[in-house]
Amino acid sequence: MTDPIESVDRGPRQVARRAHIKADAHELFEILVNPHRHHEVDGSGTVKSEVIGPRELRTGDKFRVGMKLHGVPYAITSVATDVVPDRVVEWQHPGKHRWRWELEPQDDGTTQVTEVFDYRPSAMAPVLERLKVPATNAKGISESLQKLQQRFA
Repeated sequence: MTDPIESVDRGPRQVARRAHIKADAHELFEILVNPHRHHEVDGSGTVKSEVIGPRELRTGDKFRVGMKLHGVPYAITSVATDVVPDRVVEWQHPGKHRWRWELEPQDDGTTQVTEVFDYRPSAMAPVLERLKVPATNAKGISESLQKLQQRFA
């Protein structure tokens, strides 16, 4: 049995969930810092394995990921906005919203992982809310964290 996924209050226009993962922060960071591996942890079912870009993101790097939503393929080019080894991986989409992974190593070798969808910087925030994107993304975040829990169970 896995630990529950916790909702984290980060304030307005941020959706955040946290989970306890039975893996060390470095091992998790190696997956998250590599956009060619994002499909492995995607709980939304939209991220595909087609990626153009580096295999280890650094702040300022661009990468392009193949996506599919409601059967329609498309691609998104994002920019890494914050990368701190074994602690943080964050990127920004063209719409200015950000996806962020925060890793908090625990004394027992496990990691508290928080994933955040931050749409405060997006001029499209009201539209995203009308389309219920934050709620949809909350579900996808929970499923991503559950995938990590199951992978390292």
